Amino acid sequence: MKLFDGGKAPNPRRVRIYLAEKGLSAPLEPVDMGAMEHRQQPVASRNPLRRLPVLELDDGTVIAESIAICRYFEELNPDPPLFGSGAVGKAVVEMWQRRLEINLFLVVANAFRHTHPAMKDWEVPQLPEWGEINRPKAIEFLRILDTELASRQFAAGDDFSVADITGLVAMDFMKPARIAVPDELVNVRRWHAELRARPSADA
Repeated sequence: MKLFDGGKAPNPRRVRIYLAEKGLSAPLEPVDMGAMEHRQQPVASRNPLRRLPVLELDDGTVIAESIAICRYFEELNPDPPLFGSGAVGKAVVEMWQRRLEINLFLVVANAFRHTHPAMKDWEVPQLPEWGEINRPKAIEFLRILDTELASRQFAAGDDFSVADITGLVAMDFMKPARIAVPDELVNVRRWHAELRARPSADA
């Protein structure tokens, strides 16, 4: 088994945080995304989308997409459950994982990829107007999330889950995307601070 890893990039980081929360490890195959190594043969031959992370199992099976990789490890190591417990618990975690991924993680990524000068060779065509449009969308969703977090500790309930991992990485990614969290969103700020304080945040 080996995990092709992209360092500080958001999606590879989600998998590393997940593994740290589980107390698991996987042999890492470092990929220099700054040098565009993820577009070269070792990754491209395993993932036609040429994106990271990519997990290659000992039998040659390849699993791409960060949440799919996490689900693989979850099936093998169900405790502690980071995808929820029981029919309702699993559905609620899935709901908030999707909401955070679509309405925050991807929105922040669009803002960064379409406005940051360093991304002009990555995002072709780079559309600065689209990047700017996404910034207020992130804040709009955080206002909804702030109301939800007034009555619970974590994104999907009282237990830490993969939804919080997506939220943490998205929130951290807001800084390079130049999106500031409004001061009045005290519940979001509390949640983010608590996630940042977990040892796994540095994985």
